[in-house]
Amino acid sequence: MLSSIDYKDPIWIAIAFLFGALSRALGLPPLVGFLVAGFSLNYVGAEGGEFLNEMADLGIALLLFSIGLKLKLKELLHVEILGSALAHMLIFSAVSIATLLLLKQTGLPLFNQLSLANALIIGFALSFSSTVFVVKALEERGDFLSRYGQIAIGILIIQDIVAVIYLGISEVKIPSIWAVVLIFLIFVGRPLIIKLSTRIGHGELLLLFGLSMALGGSTLFEAVDMKADLGALVFGVLLANTPKADELSKALFGIKELFLVGFFLSIGMAGLPNVTTLIVVPVLLMLLVIKSGLFFWLLSRFKVRTFPASNASMALGNFSEFGLIVMIVAVSQGWLPYEWLVVMAVLVAVSFVVSSTLNKRFDDLYSQFQKGLQKFQHSELPEDDLKIDLTDVQILVCGMGRVGSGAYDYLEGQKKIIGLDFDEKVVETQSTNGRKTYYANVSGSDFWSQINIKNSDIEWILLCAPNVEANKAAAKLARHWGFKGRITATSIYPDEKKELIENGVDAVFNVYTEAGAGLALHGKNFPK
Repeated sequence: MLSSIDYKDPIWIAIAFLFGALSRALGLPPLVGFLVAGFSLNYVGAEGGEFLNEMADLGIALLLFSIGLKLKLKELLHVEILGSALAHMLIFSAVSIATLLLLKQTGLPLFNQLSLANALIIGFALSFSSTVFVVKALEERGDFLSRYGQIAIGILIIQDIVAVIYLGISEVKIPSIWAVVLIFLIFVGRPLIIKLSTRIGHGELLLLFGLSMALGGSTLFEAVDMKADLGALVFGVLLANTPKADELSKALFGIKELFLVGFFLSIGMAGLPNVTTLIVVPVLLMLLVIKSGLFFWLLSRFKVRTFPASNASMALGNFSEFGLIVMIVAVSQGWLPYEWLVVMAVLVAVSFVVSSTLNKRFDDLYSQFQKGLQKFQHSELPEDDLKIDLTDVQILVCGMGRVGSGAYDYLEGQKKIIGLDFDEKVVETQSTNGRKTYYANVSGSDFWSQINIKNSDIEWILLCAPNVEANKAAAKLARHWGFKGRITATSIYPDEKKELIENGVDAVFNVYTEAGAGLALHGKNFPK
């Protein structure tokens, strides 16, 4: 292992840490700092070693395995996901191709050398959105299981499938006959894999099991000439909706985040931009406006409410590592000059920075443009998107996981109470168990704009989401829309208390500290 580590790799990782810390201090996600670190290293002539590349590959494999663990295959067939994904790829590719051919007429460098075949490849590459970026952003905001999060992930999976088909057509990887045998064995062996996952317990064995599945899936698929990343995704899907899926996802989270640092560094170090690149990239970057706008329009036509449609559209407003793969294949086949690969690498990285900055300010931007955006909302909406009746409700429990359902049970009967959650599966389970629970995303402006919270009977809001960013957003929005009552929120780390209070929370409940105090109190009062 150590022999594969270039002496420079630890230095690059340390530099990534410094830039990531600076990025966080400026109020931006650390990944922006990692990208800037890659650019900076590239500028001074640095090159990543084998270890850094392996680190990036491991990060992507674990990311896709984690997506598979949470994937609901039935949702991929929903018209708003399948229809939007395919229609967007076709329309945006066509718009990009037309734009590139128009720019050819201007005589700008690189554009003036384009052929129709070049424009077709580049337009297709630009149509992809970044799976790595979007999933990381959703996890940081705690919105992976939200309505818009599931729409975005579904669209990305459809795009990934199209990418796999492209690789096959381009003859870079034609699956061998053994691929059929492998797929058959995977699904035949699924019950055994699930049974094994339930018997290995917790801790390091579960972690090793997850790593073995993710990396084993990648290796097996690559062995039969299929895309390694697809193998990690498929092996994750095998364990989706099983008893260990959620625990396994949480166990792998830290390792996945660590390895993805290598990916973001490698994007920035992929190619050294020149003056021509610096001219071409800003021009193509303007296509992001059309990309996000088209996603919003299509999702609205497929009867998705304004808030999830706009949130998903902004999340998907970037260019992708799969676009880079498309360009790499095209360059290796001689279909494109190498300069376009460098342009795409820089374009992807810059789009991450732009998208990250805009997504950070989404709630403020949505509040500002909400009325205008709602004009595009479809006149017919599904029943589950109707407003929630809060008449006479005095307590809202937001986030109906273990903490939220425990709080609900304790307060039920004292005052009129309802629970809210953005995971439809949780809503269904809690409703079946007799708790009055509704689907709602309280960390988004859409919910608060629909209810007259200022003049309601609600006295107390309990924010029980496991993610501090979701709790902060919900508290800030509740105060913004005029709520004057009491807000209590959960936290995991001590330094989160100050952030929550600054965003309108009155009392913070540290899950671990308070659980310890509760255990002591419970033991003290328990009769011998």
